[in-house]
Amino acid sequence: MSLLTSAYVAPIVLLIASNLFMTIAWYGHLRFKAAPLVGVILASWGIAFIEYCLAVPANRFGHAVYTAAQLKTIQEVITLTVFAAFSVVYLKEPIAWNHAAGFALIAAGAFLVLQKW
Repeated sequence: MSLLTSAYVAPIVLLIASNLFMTIAWYGHLRFKAAPLVGVILASWGIAFIEYCLAVPANRFGHAVYTAAQLKTIQEVITLTVFAAFSVVYLKEPIAWNHAAGFALIAAGAFLVLQKW
């Protein structure tokens, strides 16, 4: 079994891919403020459909080895990571110290959720 098809890794890979699409769907239009809102909404729905096609199997497969709370926590950490990179690279908005500190606190919470007590 390859690492990418591992029951533990495959859901994470799918969640990363789904979050890339969702971040684009939610925030990609911000560089195109002149585009009509209806067109932006329809384009975002189309992109979000791809996100759902990745997120649903990620959670279905992931629930075999992770709890729902662990899956949600993994997804939130991935979302923040993808968003931070997208914000800097695509939107050209820097991550300030308070953003980094807030993300670190969320990561600390994720660490607690993912522990087996």
